[in-house]
Amino acid sequence: MELAALVSQALEANGIQATLSGGGAVSIYTENLYESRDLDFVTAERRERLAEALAPLGFSLANDKRHFTHPGTELFLEFPTAPLVFGHRVVDQDEIPRLETPWGRLRIVTPTLCVMDRLAAYWHWRDRQCWDQAVMVAERHAIDYEALLQFAREEGADAGDIEKLHERAAAQGR
Repeated sequence: MELAALVSQALEANGIQATLSGGGAVSIYTENLYESRDLDFVTAERRERLAEALAPLGFSLANDKRHFTHPGTELFLEFPTAPLVFGHRVVDQDEIPRLETPWGRLRIVTPTLCVMDRLAAYWHWRDRQCWDQAVMVAERHAIDYEALLQFAREEGADAGDIEKLHERAAAQGR
């Protein structure tokens, strides 16, 4: 969370809109029960501008020209191209709130959007790990299950998955 917040603030200070999503969001919402090796910030910004904004933090563009690395951490930064999309649903980045952290504000998908992201991957690839991540987030945070049901319908996915998810979270008191 500390690194994500510092990166988010550095980007915003440079006028760059970028939202943390993917496994990094899962890590934060599960307090590292799931540990991601990268932080995915969705943005429309060019690599050159990202490099300028991240250089003061010690990050540089890796040889693969896709990731930013830092000598002091094994975590790397990746910048999937905007728009912020979960399945077929496009989310306006202006609607993404900032999470207050001990290290400052972090632009991150909400827990509900994080679950949508993981469910979209689960439905598309049948990746059980993504299902497990969705469950871990739902067990720890309030989730908008009506929004998830609507999302499942839009995706042509099994609404029963949302019911199962809700039952698992309810068993944990959510």
